[in-house]
Amino acid sequence: MKQNLKGILFYAVFIIATVGIILFVMNSMEGESLVTSDLVEMVRNGKIVEYERDAYNDTMTVLTEKGEKIKFTAIDENTFRDIIMPAFKQAEEEGKRNFSDIKFNNKELKTMPVWVSFLPYIILLIAVIAVFVFARRQTNGKDGVRGFGKARAKLGSEEKNKVYFKDVAGCDEEKEELTEIVEFLRDPAKFARLGAKIPHGVLLVGPPGTGKTLLAKAVAGEAGVPFFSISGSDFVEMYVGVGASRVRDLFENARKYPASIIFIDEIDAVGRHRGAGLGGGHDEREQTLNQLLVEMDGFGGNSGVIVMAATNRPDILDPALLRPGRFDRQVTVNYPNQKGREEILKVHSRNKPLEKAVDLMRIAQMTAGFTGADLANVLNEAALLAARKGKNLIGMNDVEEAVLKVMVGTSKKSMKMSEREKRNTAFHEAGHALMDYYLETQDPVRRISIIPSSKGALGYTLSHPDEDKYSVYKTELKEQIASLLGGRVAEELTMKGDFSGGASNDIQRATAIARNMVTRYGMSELGPILYGSEHGNDEVFLGRDFSAEKTYSEETAAKIDLEIKKIIDEAHALATSILTEHFDKLQFVADFLAKYEEMDDEQFRKAMEEENPTLESIYALAEERRRISEKENEEKARIDEEERKKREEELMQDADYREGMRDVNAEGEHSDETGDNNGNEGNDGNDGDNDNDGNGGNDSNKDDYNGWYRP
Repeated sequence: MKQNLKGILFYAVFIIATVGIILFVMNSMEGESLVTSDLVEMVRNGKIVEYERDAYNDTMTVLTEKGEKIKFTAIDENTFRDIIMPAFKQAEEEGKRNFSDIKFNNKELKTMPVWVSFLPYIILLIAVIAVFVFARRQTNGKDGVRGFGKARAKLGSEEKNKVYFKDVAGCDEEKEELTEIVEFLRDPAKFARLGAKIPHGVLLVGPPGTGKTLLAKAVAGEAGVPFFSISGSDFVEMYVGVGASRVRDLFENARKYPASIIFIDEIDAVGRHRGAGLGGGHDEREQTLNQLLVEMDGFGGNSGVIVMAATNRPDILDPALLRPGRFDRQVTVNYPNQKGREEILKVHSRNKPLEKAVDLMRIAQMTAGFTGADLANVLNEAALLAARKGKNLIGMNDVEEAVLKVMVGTSKKSMKMSEREKRNTAFHEAGHALMDYYLETQDPVRRISIIPSSKGALGYTLSHPDEDKYSVYKTELKEQIASLLGGRVAEELTMKGDFSGGASNDIQRATAIARNMVTRYGMSELGPILYGSEHGNDEVFLGRDFSAEKTYSEETAAKIDLEIKKIIDEAHALATSILTEHFDKLQFVADFLAKYEEMDDEQFRKAMEEENPTLESIYALAEERRRISEKENEEKARIDEEERKKREEELMQDADYREGMRDVNAEGEHSDETGDNNGNEGNDGNDGDNDNDGNGGNDSNKDDYNGWYRP
């Protein structure tokens, strides 16, 4: 920071000085303009007594008979000869001023130095050089040109906040595989006697936020060997050859140690598939990748160096990078399961006070598909919500609200809908909820709301399973489509054939499911045949998908469309049948939502199970939980206040005790000195006096000490 300030200050002073010099030179070269006719008139009238001419820059200075000096610039170099001299002669002929009385000075020999004419060019050259030096320092850092091709890796041992395997939860199998790497580095003989070789490379693969970089940090904390971390983008520069040079420098630094680990984060920035059609054959990224391949498993070898890398796009990595000998082991870090999510929540809730009603297992059930980063964000949002409400504990309602905020966005309660739109939205969401309730394969309803969200939805129905699912079935997918169409069907039943466009997202998702059933899962009369690319659900990669061709004919495409429409029509008929049969329940849930705007899982279950529920009795369930939460927060606040007062009293007692000990020690030293002196006096006279006087000092010390001692 200080170096940057010095550099900025230097260039600021340099620019100001340059501008000042230029202005000075320009001012020195400028003369006061004077119309030639006025000067000639003054000469003819004999008012000029002294005339000074500077031939170098064609300036003239005249002194009038009143003592005024006037400076002007000549029109051209012949002004003096053709205009001024004839005017002097005319004044002499007319007897107004003798020519011999006028003092002439010619400064042709005392002109400005020649180098002044080159001064603007010199200043411009210096400015260009200064800008070039500044840009080079900003690009290369402290090492100048030699440091431009050096790797910008960070040595893990220098980090203060280390991470260990105990800080990583929800990925036990992944930790076990990486633990083998750490044990190999600590005790290679254990594996060598069985003929095992240390893996050259480990590639961490998984969706964003699943903890790939965190696992790498844990390896750095556990390994006990030098750990070099660098981003894949650090190898990519606009200058040719820089990336390859940094790769060589990185491995040279790593080979200086008997054993070391190199971690490349987001390796897809440099390890992208070669020959993808993007960039020429001499693409800088490809040169960097070639050098990385050679360093990992070339003629030179990389004995003692383990390369770890992380990416969420393994499909675009070059095959040569993935083969054994380079990345021998690929560790897939998937989304955590329910147990893993619960463990992750325990880790992130260590420093957060939770109410007794907070059930981490239930939160784990609610957050299927969440990554570790998502779960950390949920608990942080819950803490912020609780603090905003002035609470001392984080409640289950705060966590549920945080989950909803992450999933559907922030509630926009300020957005007011008309009664018609509000009631239509209530029936729409009630239709989704009833379909989930009456279809056995669908997930239980957890929450229903008609409060608009920041992501554009006017309402939502949240449902999630009690346990993770790893397979999908034909019946489940058909009923899921029927559930998605439940909102549209509810509008059709209550609006007499009219309906809104609020089901657009539902229709999009239903169509995507039906298309996958036909083209990918083989769940139609067309049979178990794949129609389309095998990478159909993957992210787009231009180098692979730009020239992709359709793998089926137009006739087959028409059949696929018919099968998709058939599945959608059957699901629509199923939804219409169920909602028509249970229209009274649909009406009740919609009325509740229209009045109270939200309904949780317990309220919904009671409303569906009871024969004649009332809106007030269902609403009272949530009020009871709210009162319990408030009472628990009040109790927590009371306990916290008592503990605070107790700590203050202990601190006060401790302070009094230390102060008393200092006084006792000081007084005890004084008593000892007094006893010694009296004892000496007793030796000269009576021994009894000596003993009594000495004991008197000790007794005083004991009494004072016992008076201040507090066990």
